[in-house]
Amino acid sequence: MLEVEVRYRTADRPGVVARLREMGAELAEDRTDEDQYYNAPDRDLKASDEAFRLRRVGPRNYLTHKGPKRDAETRTRTETEVPLGDGPEVADGAARLLAALGFRPVVVVRKKRQVYRFARAGFRLEACFDDVERVGPFVELEILAEEHQYAAAKAVLLATAAELGLTEVETRSYLGMVLEAQR
Repeated sequence: MLEVEVRYRTADRPGVVARLREMGAELAEDRTDEDQYYNAPDRDLKASDEAFRLRRVGPRNYLTHKGPKRDAETRTRTETEVPLGDGPEVADGAARLLAALGFRPVVVVRKKRQVYRFARAGFRLEACFDDVERVGPFVELEILAEEHQYAAAKAVLLATAAELGLTEVETRSYLGMVLEAQR
């Protein structure tokens, strides 16, 4: 599965939310994410433009691997996400397992996220308003698509961003921005 995504800084969150509502978007989640990123024991994931994390969303836990970015206009990557059991004990156990296998913790990225969901041109979209600890507010537009849908999904995302008045593209990852802010 491909995660086709674009990220923007936004100063006019209320205006973007109003335009999203006009497009039929509804607030689906208001949550806090805590992402512990890891580096692999056998290679440098930063050098290969990959990411591996243990995500905690309230009581829910996930392991996620993101492959290298596909193009410069979007943040499109292959994404493999595996849900784990719920609760802090499961997350702590997963962290111990990863450490035993040689995965090294890199940094934790915390964000408050509001997720709006809507449909356009046959795709289900998410607009995520993120307030990322140490780096600020952003909005992401995202479609999960099959490989053969990549070009169409990308076109829908870029057209939607233009209609929402989003112009200040952010190509860096939250991981990279948080690491930069720590220095």
